[in-house]
Amino acid sequence: MDNKYDAVIVGGGILGTFHAYHALELGLKVCLVEKDAYPKGATTQNFGQVVPSGMNSKWQKFGRESLRIYKEIQSQFDISIRQNGSVYLASNEEEEQLLIELRAINSGNNYTSKMLTKQECLERYPGLRTDYVRAGLFFPDEVTVEPRTMIHKLQEYLVAQKDLDLKFDFPVVSCEPNGEWVSVQNTKNEEVFGRQVIICNGSDFKNLYPQIFAASDLEVSKLQMMQTKPQGNYQLKGSILTGWSIRRYEAFHECPSFARIKENEPKDSLQKKWGVHILFKQAADGSIILGDSHQYADAAKIEELGYDLDMDIDNFMIGEANKIIDLPTYQIKKRWYGIYSQCKNSDIFQKTIDDNIHIVTGIGGKGMTGSAGFSKKNVATIFNKQKIKL
Repeated sequence: MDNKYDAVIVGGGILGTFHAYHALELGLKVCLVEKDAYPKGATTQNFGQVVPSGMNSKWQKFGRESLRIYKEIQSQFDISIRQNGSVYLASNEEEEQLLIELRAINSGNNYTSKMLTKQECLERYPGLRTDYVRAGLFFPDEVTVEPRTMIHKLQEYLVAQKDLDLKFDFPVVSCEPNGEWVSVQNTKNEEVFGRQVIICNGSDFKNLYPQIFAASDLEVSKLQMMQTKPQGNYQLKGSILTGWSIRRYEAFHECPSFARIKENEPKDSLQKKWGVHILFKQAADGSIILGDSHQYADAAKIEELGYDLDMDIDNFMIGEANKIIDLPTYQIKKRWYGIYSQCKNSDIFQKTIDDNIHIVTGIGGKGMTGSAGFSKKNVATIFNKQKIKL
């Protein structure tokens, strides 16, 4: 019985790990398998902010539950959560109007936010340029994480305190029903059995079910990000989201003025071409993470995105960031890109095969914020537990 589990989760990123977390919370015996020696996909290559404020009303519920879960875990075990809040900075009258409208929406949802005057923004965020900022909207409950370390700390916590069976270097090559069990086998002919198997990794999905993958509406997004050298004694608290974020994030799509404002935007700007919006977040070592850009291709044609960093995009982002905040240094010590999968026509890709194999992937940029809350509801559904209300 050592290799038989109530749940086998395939994929050790944030989505798979939180599916494992919630299965463990239900008292189930759980095995999490990861194809590599450690998680190194989109979860470790993201910006590291948990911002339910940027999500539409449906996903904000998942994001707010995620916040609660992150803070609960952090109270027991350090997984790098820092609660410094998030702020959206408006640079003009249109963006300020969207902030006012979003605040009204969140007030109706009982989600705390506060409008900041120009002067309050300048006092709260050192280096913020007076010729950029007009107003801000602050969400005090939101948090940041260290993306390169958080997932490892979370898995360490689950192994040490929740009895998770975690298997690295376990590339799955077959997933076959076998009576009341599903057999999950890797390249070394090692085998685990699950009453339910949940596949949360796009690569494993593609390898195991190529025809279903080819017929899906999955696309991939390539996002470029950078990290400066440490900024000395300079402190920038929380997640800083700027005017182009206001014009991009799904939450603002629900604002009454959004469609009119988007219609008036120039259609051929570099910002549009590269899908750029400017974000700032200070890492634990005092450096600043800057981002990000978005370029898209069908998941089956990921090679169209190339494997290089485009310096024109990076230089454009640095130039625009300089117009917003005067940092002590904009010297860059690291550059990288992340590849995220998402659906063109739905929030997330889900398909069940033979009742006991569940594919759940394509959460896109919602992963760090939404996975913990979404997984709670999805695990409860898969295991026929009473409906979870968020």
